[in-house]
Amino acid sequence: MDNTMLRVLGIRSFFALWLAEVFSQIAMNMANFILIILAFKFTSSNTAVSGVVIAFTMPAILFGLLAGVYVDRWNKKTVLNLTNLMRAGILILILLFPHNLFVLYLVTFVMSIVTQFFIPAETPMIPQIVPKELLLSANALFGMGIYGSMLIAYALSGPSLLFFGETHIFVFLAVLFVIASFFVSFIRVSKQKGMPVSLSPTLMEEVKGALSLVTKTKRISHSLFLLTLSSLLILTFAVIGPGYAKQILDISVEEFPLMFVAPAAMGMVFGAVFLSNIKKQSFKEKSVLYGIFLSSIGLFLLPFCSKAATKGLFQELNNILPAFLSINIFHIVILLAFLLGIANAFVFVPSNTILQEETSDEFRGKIYGFLNSLIGAVSLLPIIVVGGLADVFGVAKVLIGISISLVIIGMYFLATQ
Repeated sequence: MDNTMLRVLGIRSFFALWLAEVFSQIAMNMANFILIILAFKFTSSNTAVSGVVIAFTMPAILFGLLAGVYVDRWNKKTVLNLTNLMRAGILILILLFPHNLFVLYLVTFVMSIVTQFFIPAETPMIPQIVPKELLLSANALFGMGIYGSMLIAYALSGPSLLFFGETHIFVFLAVLFVIASFFVSFIRVSKQKGMPVSLSPTLMEEVKGALSLVTKTKRISHSLFLLTLSSLLILTFAVIGPGYAKQILDISVEEFPLMFVAPAAMGMVFGAVFLSNIKKQSFKEKSVLYGIFLSSIGLFLLPFCSKAATKGLFQELNNILPAFLSINIFHIVILLAFLLGIANAFVFVPSNTILQEETSDEFRGKIYGFLNSLIGAVSLLPIIVVGGLADVFGVAKVLIGISISLVIIGMYFLATQ
């Protein structure tokens, strides 16, 4: 790990915030996975699963920006503490009403509402405890925490459900939230200056102020767009991933996470570490473009990874290569997934850093709340549209279409730099 990352981790408040993030993200992601599994288990219905996804998504669309407005008025450390403890308490409700689909939906919905207040209090706190020259490394570590937590949560969800059972698993998740709250207590930030009541703007004035800042500041609007795009690509592949596994790779859906999700998450971690090691400012500034074009190339190549399409090619290559270096299509898919993970980090880390540099403490929560609303809104696109397009035109054509769209987006950003 490079010196700047060690310096960032040496900041006690950041280290505590990072640990709180890891535990809360693992708990939240595991809760989402397990709630989806249980909804299907209770009903054997894909519609019931969609209900969980909608219950989790709608609060982001409805309350994301408003939550950001309120969080900017409150002490962010207190918000982090309360939201972690509240989510722990909400999960315990399932113990009182086991095997009840309505309660499961209600818990998902209320948990998501509380999370809308957690998000604009968490990442916007970084510039309050980390010097400006270390922000990129801090966001790289935060990105590693987010994606690493997703991978851990995905890997632990099934085994934990088997070990703890369908009710006591929620006690375990509640404990993780309490641990996250414990680490929050070690964060030390300078006291936030509240605005005199007589000068405090109204709720709508704050919303208008945040939207005005977004529309008038190109670096902020571009970063919001790119972070939304990053989330959209991840969600899109979550939707069409099973189809890709069956139609292109000809493997079981259960094998797909190990072959694609795990190397992609490792690529995200590697990309974040790589960015924090780069000293050349010019590379850091262009890394978003590199990430967009690398994503486009990776997505374009994925449809050509079928066994039938590459059988002859690999036979020729393996005739030339030594036996211990023989390769197959799965090696290529793992490599492409790893590169796509790197590409995502190249977009996520710099975009987050720019948002934090370009916004003041008074606006940062609102901007991240607005980002959360955007992500919530566009997440309906893969849920409603992309899956249907993949059914009609096939996964391969959808991937190529997304790849071409990314080239167009990349060219636009290249032209506007």
